[in-house]
Formats: sequence, structure tokens, C-alpha cells
Amino acid sequence: MAGKAVVSLSTGLEDAEKVTVAFLVAVGAAESGRPTLIFLTKEAVRLALDGVAVGVACDGCPPLADLLRRYADAGGLFYVCPICFDAKKLDKQTLLSNAELAGTVPMWAWIGDEGATTFSY
Repeated sequence: MAGKAVVSLSTGLEDAEKVTVAFLVAVGAAESGRPTLIFLTKEAVRLALDGVAVGVACDGCPPLADLLRRYADAGGLFYVCPICFDAKKLDKQTLLSNAELAGTVPMWAWIGDEGATTFSY
């Protein structure tokens, strides 16, 4: 099995190009067979809500909805910072099916002793 990958993303749609790059990295890892986790914090927690990550960031960029679908189809997971999520008073009933509220301790448990390749955006 390929090594794990973790992408940490704190930026939301205020910088859609950065979100696109983070999703592209995560999709590439997941579609390559790596167990992949995107850890969402700050404004990025909104991206784990159904219907939020839509649109196209730039001319030639893939649609965010397509990247989300590919990521889910490849088994990619989202851990959503519960502190950030609750501070924004968001509805957990609208979380994507591959997203869960989970903080740093669950993230480290998911990484485990073998470690992971990490990216931060």
C-alpha cells in the first residue's frame, strides 16, 4: 500500500485557486491509491458542507464539484475541525458523506505510527 497523505487546508472560497490546488493534490494522492485525508480548518470548514464547493476558480481550472466527486470516489476523507465548525454555527447535518467533525487527536490517530506525506494550504 502506498503511504498516507494529509492535506491541511485553512482557506475557503475567498481564495478558490488555493482550494483548487489543495484539492488537486489530494485527488492525485487518493487516485494513486494513497489513503488520503484533508484536514479543514478556519474558513475551509465550509467546503465540507453540501453545495458549498462549487464553481471554477480560474480559466482552465477543473470545477470544484468534479474534484470533490473524484476525491470521494477515490476514498478520500475530510476531517473538519470541530472548534472552527462550531464557532461558525454550521449545521453538521449538511456535511458531505465523506466528512466528519474530527480534530487534531483523531487526525494523529489516523496518521498512525507510519507517518504521512503532508501538504499545507
